Amino acid sequence: MSRTKVVAFGGGHGLSASLRALRHGVPDLDLDITAVVTVGDDGGSSGRLRAERGGLPPGDLRQALVALAGEHPATRRSAALFQHRFAAAGPGGADPAAIAERGCAADPLAGHAVGNLVLCGLMELLGDAVAALDHAGGMLGAVGRVLPMSRQPVGIEARVRGADPDHPDEVRNLRGQHQVAVTAGRVEALRLTPAAPAACAEAVAAVADADWLIFGPGSWYTSVLPHLLVPGLADAIVSSPARRLVTLNLVAEKETLGLSLADHLATLHRYLPELKVDMVLADSKAVGDPEPVERAAESLGARLVLAPVAVTDGTPRHDPAALGAALVPVLGADR
Repeated sequence: MSRTKVVAFGGGHGLSASLRALRHGVPDLDLDITAVVTVGDDGGSSGRLRAERGGLPPGDLRQALVALAGEHPATRRSAALFQHRFAAAGPGGADPAAIAERGCAADPLAGHAVGNLVLCGLMELLGDAVAALDHAGGMLGAVGRVLPMSRQPVGIEARVRGADPDHPDEVRNLRGQHQVAVTAGRVEALRLTPAAPAACAEAVAAVADADWLIFGPGSWYTSVLPHLLVPGLADAIVSSPARRLVTLNLVAEKETLGLSLADHLATLHRYLPELKVDMVLADSKAVGDPEPVERAAESLGARLVLAPVAVTDGTPRHDPAALGAALVPVLGADR
């Protein structure tokens, strides 16, 4: 029986949760996993390296690689090393707020994750982001492949109403993934700069050959929707023969305050009207009244599947094991 080829889109912690679910929570299915990662991060260690060295911001790519890391003790140590963040001398250590207050001139390593530096070094050494990610995946024994959505970094910009709480009706243009992610206003429009970045050819090929395409969970405007704004990738998603699954978030984030779960699905249609979806997976408690979400799913051609996929300690995080268990009957259908 051939392997089930799954392509997961996103960035940051949401994509990491999805990849861990696919990697560890679906042991009975023989999955060929590819992660396609956003390249718009401009905050923290990634933002500093992007500004100082150029090239792709490495943080979200690193998180995806670590999520797919193998189980051998040596590769687990390598994964821990990739996640290790250099502390700064003095009060606050590696705390981002403390680093920002002190500045980084006296300690340029402060706040950087080792894996970010390794990826930047590999990209410079090999001259190609995909080759660098494949090599890093080998170092970590990654069970799957990590690809950028584009070989060129992108900017994320948004038109936001009420970004200034004192002027709730004023519309402002916010630039940068970090600014959009933490805005207190309502995002009315999203765009990338450049407006039409070239899609990563290997990502386009993976989408064309996939059995399943998975979107979410994750920051909707800064991690999920950007993939739909890359023309070559959007065309590949629409024309792929794969089935499509959307995993909804557990709670609204700052950038999506005021958006219901049904609204999250509506934004997918807004930015890629041709997108058809087969399944929408949501946490049964997070949904509340399922009827609006069910209607929104049906408008995309999808069936709503409810399952307990959150951790049990009450925090708004997906449990990789529970998410994996919910994915088994979906991804394993027709096998």
